[in-house]
This record gives sequence, structure tokens and C-alpha cells, in this order.
Amino acid sequence: MKKLDRDFYSRDTLVVAEKLLGKYLVRRLGDTFLIGKIVEVEAYMGEKDKAAHSFGGRRTARNDVMYGEAGHIYVYFIYGMHYCFNVITESVHIPRGVLVRALEPVEGLNIMALNRYKKQLSELSCKEIKNLTNGPAKLCRSFGITVEQNGFDLCSDEFYIGENENDSDKFDIVHTTRINIDYAEEARFYPWRFYIKGNPYVSKL
Repeated sequence: MKKLDRDFYSRDTLVVAEKLLGKYLVRRLGDTFLIGKIVEVEAYMGEKDKAAHSFGGRRTARNDVMYGEAGHIYVYFIYGMHYCFNVITESVHIPRGVLVRALEPVEGLNIMALNRYKKQLSELSCKEIKNLTNGPAKLCRSFGITVEQNGFDLCSDEFYIGENENDSDKFDIVHTTRINIDYAEEARFYPWRFYIKGNPYVSKL
């Protein structure tokens, strides 16, 4: 697995969002790896995007990571119960990023099952396996992602996004509107959600 470098993230956010599809989120826990293929993302375009936490240049202790270096993690807590995982893009002082909405689980599924359901993988139904990582909060729970990972550098060896250079998988990308941002006025209609067409782990068609 070849780890993505800083230059990958230091580009236009919409470009990074599309390019993340088909890449692999990797978390190393000792000698064990949790790996999931990224199948769905949403782009958030900072100051000009009413759906972004940094809209209008808003800067708080919560979203400060967004103003930092590309390739870092922004994790936030919602509804008093869920975490969401974002990849920071572009450059310092440009607070934009990509929400990772869904993964296709690849390796470490038993740990994911324990994290998410407190059950062994062999005890899960087909529906439960599908629901391991097919949503932003679900993937965070399965990968053990909390605010403790907020600000973490994806260019590290413990938590990163990589690509399999031998992966010949071809796919079509669907461009559509983002989900659960009805508060964002006209921004809710921007086609900044991208997912792999036909992948069963996409959160919502």
C-alpha cells in the first residue's frame, strides 16, 4: 500500500474529494491493520460554503484544525453521540476539507465488528456487516475514531490513506447533492457529494 503524500491533499478540495474514491483508509493498531476502501465523500468549501463549519471565516477551538496544514484529520462530535471524520485540504488558512462518508471494509473486520457491535464478525448478519462502515458515524465507530484523533497527520505510519498500485478496479463516479444539510440554504443543492456507482457500501443512493 503506497501512502498518499502531502501534495495529494494540497489541491483543490473538489479534486481531492473525487481522487479519494477508491483509495484506502488505513489504521494500524499494533500488528493489526484496519483497512477500508473509500466509496463515498462530501466536499466542504470553507468560507463560501454555508454547510461548512468555517463558513464566513468562522474559527473556533472546535474547527481550528481546518485552518491548518493539508493532510490532517478534522474529527467533530454531532448530536451528542456521533463522530465524523474529515480530511483537510488545500493550504494553511484555507479552511476546507472532505468528509469521508462511507467505506467498504477490507481488512480487520473482526475488530470493526467488536468496535461497532460488541460482537465477533462470525456473529454478524449480512445486514450488520454491510452496516459496519456505510455512513460517517458508523465508520468512525468501527475504526475507533474519536476526537482523540482530531488533528492527526495522515502522512504518519499509524493512520493514513493509501493506494494499491496493483488495483485495477475501474468505477464510475456519481456527482450529487450532500446529505442532512437542510439548514445550509442554497448550499444544500451544490453537487459536492461523490460516490462509487453501484458500490453496496454507499450510505444513501
